[in-house]
Amino acid sequence: MQTMRAEGLTSTYGEKVLFDHVSFIINENDRIGLIGVNGSGKTSLLNVISGAVSPESGTITCPNDYRIGYLKQQPELDPDKTIMDAVFAGDQEIFKLIRQYELALDRFSNHPDDPEAVDRYTKLQAQMDQADAWEADSQVKTILTQLKIKNVSQKIGNLSGGQQKRVGLAQVLIQQPDLLLLDEPTNHLDLDSIIWLQDFLASYKGAVLVVTHDRYFLDQVTNHIWELSFGKLYHYDGNYQDFVRQKAERVELAKESERKNQQLYKKELAWMRTGAKARSTKQKGRINRFHKLEKQVGNLQTDEDISINLGSQRLGKDVIQFKDANLTLGDHRILKDFNWLVKANDRIGITGENGAGKTSLLNVIAQRVPLDSGVLKIGDTVKLGYYTQQTEGIDDSKRMISFLTEIADNVTDKDGNKISVTQLLERFLFPRFMHGTLIRKLSGGEKRRLYLLKILMQQPNVLLLDEPTNDLDIGTLTVLEDYLDHFAGTVITVSHDRYFLDKVADDLLIFKGDGDIQRYTGLFTDYLKEQQQLRAEKEDEKADKKSSKSSAAHEPKKKVKTKLTYAEEIEWKQINQDLDKLDQSQKQIEQDMADSADDYQKLAELQKKLDQVKQQLDEKTARWEYLSNYVE
Repeated sequence: MQTMRAEGLTSTYGEKVLFDHVSFIINENDRIGLIGVNGSGKTSLLNVISGAVSPESGTITCPNDYRIGYLKQQPELDPDKTIMDAVFAGDQEIFKLIRQYELALDRFSNHPDDPEAVDRYTKLQAQMDQADAWEADSQVKTILTQLKIKNVSQKIGNLSGGQQKRVGLAQVLIQQPDLLLLDEPTNHLDLDSIIWLQDFLASYKGAVLVVTHDRYFLDQVTNHIWELSFGKLYHYDGNYQDFVRQKAERVELAKESERKNQQLYKKELAWMRTGAKARSTKQKGRINRFHKLEKQVGNLQTDEDISINLGSQRLGKDVIQFKDANLTLGDHRILKDFNWLVKANDRIGITGENGAGKTSLLNVIAQRVPLDSGVLKIGDTVKLGYYTQQTEGIDDSKRMISFLTEIADNVTDKDGNKISVTQLLERFLFPRFMHGTLIRKLSGGEKRRLYLLKILMQQPNVLLLDEPTNDLDIGTLTVLEDYLDHFAGTVITVSHDRYFLDKVADDLLIFKGDGDIQRYTGLFTDYLKEQQQLRAEKEDEKADKKSSKSSAAHEPKKKVKTKLTYAEEIEWKQINQDLDKLDQSQKQIEQDMADSADDYQKLAELQKKLDQVKQQLDEKTARWEYLSNYVE
């Protein structure tokens, strides 16, 4: 069994302890979900496990042939390489062979009359047979297809960030290492690809350690949860639902233990204040225990809920309306005669295929992209807050508190109370010592949390959220879901996250592509179940039709006559000789082709003759079967 063992790993970042003397074992079939608030050190831990970064202390041991595949949040790919070069970047001989074969196949397909192309393709085909590489080649193509990677000759530098993430994911999956480290693998994947990835990882032969916000994904894939919190690594058996229950029990036990320690501390403190002296060994031991207890009391740290209790401006009845809207961007039709009325307090989820125009629709609402034709009407009382996929308007050279005070020194909550920027930052899990930190020193997730706070501070009444689950930690998402549930305004969310959409949306727009937008009222999981049922019914229909045709084909042919005609009797006497001659002709042509392997012009002529003989043989065989029904 391939096993990795870590002992006493420690890493810090500035004043923050990311992980402190953590130890763990990763076994061959482990499926581990690593969770924690943004900035807690999840990515740093993956970097250490992968060997990309050395820990400040501690050791990692594993077999010499142990291979690790690491998908980073931003994959490091050579922009000058093609997708083909990138996905076969590993050093395994079988993947080098598959890459050479695919290149030869591509050349042969484009130049079938080129002798060199034919020769190269033929030789590599034989090598693929010899190496038994077809199963690996088939799996490679399945991975590329399921991740919607089509033109493998494109250069990495010409791809979007989302496309590069999918290429990076394909790269690590294809290499099939002993340990897969995946940092937010579902970002930039549509739902079909996410479900496929779930199934792929569930049956993966090695170990998997994944950082993700997708709670349904964690439930389907993991059998262990690791929680990184205040420098400690907590281990839980089971999936995400099991973790929620077990963590609640752990925190409750820790609080009870802290409460008992507080009571004991007060009792021992009173004893110490009486002027206790170490006159005996017993008293000396009690004094030592007191000082040890003194260090322990008050050190309990738990992840506090982020409190979002901000007010919003009044929203009138007129919110957003589209009339006969049309939009095409490049070669992609986004909207086609689109009509849509958005009302106050609506909760709308937008999902569907990547590249179908979901973000473009938000950009139209935000009036960043104009319609080609039609009307967009925005209500007079609407104040938009737009949380985009890219963090906008944040100057990395500024300090956190300065950045927010540019918007306002304080804001008003729902109860009319004034909240200072300092209080807001603390409620968003930014401790006071971090408030003067330069933004560039924050983790990616912390920047996204700060960006969300900036938008909410502006107190919008219509929120546009574009893939908010991509970078926010689970704790932040949980509280954001609660905030949106009580938000006195309209929410429009683009997401593939099933759990999040179920929480925040009860009306859906499903983008199918080419301007086809389906409407659905209800929860996203209900929609998915209905679609799954429809697909199952269609498959059953196909199976029934196929079965009917097969049954009909195997039914005994009805005899419309009782015997052969005179002409058919003559044909029947000759037909076996005809079949033998055609069979001999086929064998001779195949032998001639083997003898003329280097003469490509003759090969082409022989292939044409072989196709004609095979067709005659099929027709004659079918005729034999027909006549045989009436032979007396």
